[in-house]
Amino acid sequence: MTDAPLILWFRRDLRLEDNPLLAEVARSARPVVPVFVLDPETEALGAAPKWRLGLGLEAFAARLEEMGQKLILRRGAALEVLQALIAETGARGVWWGRQYDPAAVARDTGVKAALKAAGLEARSFAGHLMHEPWSVETGTGGFYKVYTPYWRAVRGREVAAAEPAPRHLRRPDVWPASEDLHDWRLGAGMARGAAIVRPHCHVGEAAAEARLVRFLDGGIAAYDTARDLCAMEGTSGLSENLAWGEIGIRRVWHAAMAAHLQGAKGAETFLKELVWREFAYHLMHHTPHITSQNWKPEWDSFPWRGESKDADYWRRGLTGEPFVDAGMRELYVTGRMHNRARMIVASYLTKHLLTHWKIGLDWFADCLIDWDPAANAMGWQWAAGSGPDAAPFFRIFNPATQAEKFDPDRRYRRRFIAELSRDPGPEALAFFEAVPKSWALDRARPYPAPMIDLAAGRARALQAYGERNS
Repeated sequence: MTDAPLILWFRRDLRLEDNPLLAEVARSARPVVPVFVLDPETEALGAAPKWRLGLGLEAFAARLEEMGQKLILRRGAALEVLQALIAETGARGVWWGRQYDPAAVARDTGVKAALKAAGLEARSFAGHLMHEPWSVETGTGGFYKVYTPYWRAVRGREVAAAEPAPRHLRRPDVWPASEDLHDWRLGAGMARGAAIVRPHCHVGEAAAEARLVRFLDGGIAAYDTARDLCAMEGTSGLSENLAWGEIGIRRVWHAAMAAHLQGAKGAETFLKELVWREFAYHLMHHTPHITSQNWKPEWDSFPWRGESKDADYWRRGLTGEPFVDAGMRELYVTGRMHNRARMIVASYLTKHLLTHWKIGLDWFADCLIDWDPAANAMGWQWAAGSGPDAAPFFRIFNPATQAEKFDPDRRYRRRFIAELSRDPGPEALAFFEAVPKSWALDRARPYPAPMIDLAAGRARALQAYGERNS
């Protein structure tokens, strides 16, 4: 039995270090067959996340090859693919790292039940989070609905150490056939945008580690203030790598905690942001409807607008509000958006334009290379006012005053909006090369006038809110 291979089913855990699944299998000394399955749940990813996944798979496969291993690629329903591989390899079990979004939970529950019913080993491992969502409870045994008490509950909890990458993994006697990653065309939805976004990606475990070290060497000290300044590199940038599991969350936590203990001023704020990520998963586990429905059902009656020309102008960075448009254009050029800008563009869409938060959530899910199901859902519902720990609806960000505060020298706006500069830089111009040709955007056209007066938009939103609550 100990010489029968194990199938290691990888998903959002494309790394060797700080990977409990690999640490345990290395201790077992059993031969392994690493596998990635392009199943319907993964096929459903948006254009940018699917493309970025392909880059991550390529890097992870190369890392495995350095150890004398292979990453076997198969396409199809997960259970059927795994059953076929079991038959081909004589494997007696499948191990995987847990995922927590509703579609993944349903898939994995079915896979585990079917494998166990067939007398096979089926084990899932922690690793994507520091604390499993069901392991953190209130004093009365329920789950946390507000972030601050959640932070207080976990800030002193022990976080498991990040285990080193295994030095060796046993190979099977015979390798099963693998599909070709390029045949999957994971980047097809990106079209010409892929070449624009690619230089802004930091792909793979080595790049993620370098990013962390660079942040610890400089940015973490000023993180509590610099993280809000859109023109600065004041954040870690690790959301991209955490999203695909190219760096372990426990590795990041312990590194940041060490900086905190050594007196880095911004380290505690960074630790709180890591816990904010955990809180999003905590909520998604306990209330999975957060990903697709108003978390607070009383918001079901709110008169959200659906698709409209206004939503299209928002998507295209043509609202006439420079801070909003800079954020939307940054998204298209880099595949990411500064977190302060995310709050501004979300508030503008849901409040000034009274447009349903799900339109924004779906757009981000299509365009973000750091797309994360829990963070995206909680962030949008927080901004809209319909979610847990939400900004009250009457808290309506004013893009103009926010720009004065967080982009005082206009560098961020000029960086991404060509029409605002006499000599636009490469990233501002790249926007016109990245967007679909069907948008027919021309940098020579003048910058648009504001779609809506900010005061009028705020008044309209407050009126709708008041009528809903009257």
